[in-house]
Amino acid sequence: MTVFPLAALLLDLDGTLVDTAPDLADAANHMLTRLGRPVCDEATVRGWIGDGVPRLIKRALTGERFGEPDAALFAQAQALYDAYYETHVADRSRLYPGVAQTLADLRADGFRMACVTNKAGRFARPLLGALGIAGYFDVVLCGDELARAKPDPLPLVTACERLGVARDGAALVGDSGNDMRAAKAAGMPALAVTYGYHHGVDLLALGATVVTPTFDGVRNFLRFEGRFLCAQTLP
Repeated sequence: MTVFPLAALLLDLDGTLVDTAPDLADAANHMLTRLGRPVCDEATVRGWIGDGVPRLIKRALTGERFGEPDAALFAQAQALYDAYYETHVADRSRLYPGVAQTLADLRADGFRMACVTNKAGRFARPLLGALGIAGYFDVVLCGDELARAKPDPLPLVTACERLGVARDGAALVGDSGNDMRAAKAAGMPALAVTYGYHHGVDLLALGATVVTPTFDGVRNFLRFEGRFLCAQTLP
């Protein structure tokens, strides 16, 4: 049986490392207020997260999951949203339990790590810095830095190239269907956390190698069960 030693982990940001919903909701409500529209509660905004900020804005404007607002209205709304969020990106966002210690442990275990997010760099990099975890990542790859974002495999392939590791020596850690689809398309295992913004989809059915309800479960799996993942688990 062929096994592949894991050298690197590619970690999603929103819903995996950080609960960003409070600040995303505040930005959405600032935007809606400026546009003279009713605000939304945080629980509603949580249901809109997972397909990028532009889609979240469109959902806030239309009330539909895949609605398309007037182009001029969307442009105005996005400008309002981005300007507010850029200066409030870490007001209420918080690391999920166990993230800081687990990242330190994974670094001590010898893993190279990349943060691979669909979030724009102007938001993602300050957020990582404000929450004190930027230093754990050898590479940070954001959603506006490549031609295509997750679920396309390009960000994962590019992260591996920048880390200097082969794809079969890396695993993705994420919380959403987009993460699982990207990992499958890239031909690498995916470790799924179940507390994030997955909207109830079955992450195992989408190709997750293992699921865990806590972030430190990733460390425990890698230490005691999956430091080497069998070829059969690869998509």
